[in-house]
Amino acid sequence: MTALAGWENFYVIVGSSAGALIGLQFVVITLIANRPIVRGQAEAGAAFATPTIVHFGAALLLAGIQTAPWRGVGAAVVLWCLLGLSGIAYEIIVARRMRAQTIYAPVFEDWLFHVVLPAVAYATLAGSAYAARSNVGWALFPVGAAAMLLLFVGIHNAWDAVIYHLLERKHEHPVERLPTE
Repeated sequence: MTALAGWENFYVIVGSSAGALIGLQFVVITLIANRPIVRGQAEAGAAFATPTIVHFGAALLLAGIQTAPWRGVGAAVVLWCLLGLSGIAYEIIVARRMRAQTIYAPVFEDWLFHVVLPAVAYATLAGSAYAARSNVGWALFPVGAAAMLLLFVGIHNAWDAVIYHLLERKHEHPVERLPTE
């Protein structure tokens, strides 16, 4: 039995949640797909919508890695390190995309939830792989924290996107108010 065995229920919950939220994101994108296309929309989508799916996907992948029937933890450690390093590289791309897109001016909260917090989660994964060399049992806690952070960042960003599109639509088509007596 490996150190990962005690984490199976945790990762089943995280993985199931991430998978369900990926599906929900596809439903939301489908619902707003019939809106008129605005110049620069693809760039904004690459900067804001795609990373949300990537973070949910990373949480789902991490759950799969952590619940696979490994004989030891070595392969899992290498994979979560690679996921962490790949995520850090991806966050550099996201930051560039956020700066390059012109449809929306990012505010502090956008930088925090689209770049800083995901980068912290991915760096935690990479760092945990290094820490696992001396104490695998303790290194699993930051890995779990990184998985949860990616999940909650994705939830925040998905909610933020839905609210943005909802308020933008209301601004485009204001509701007519009936005169009061």
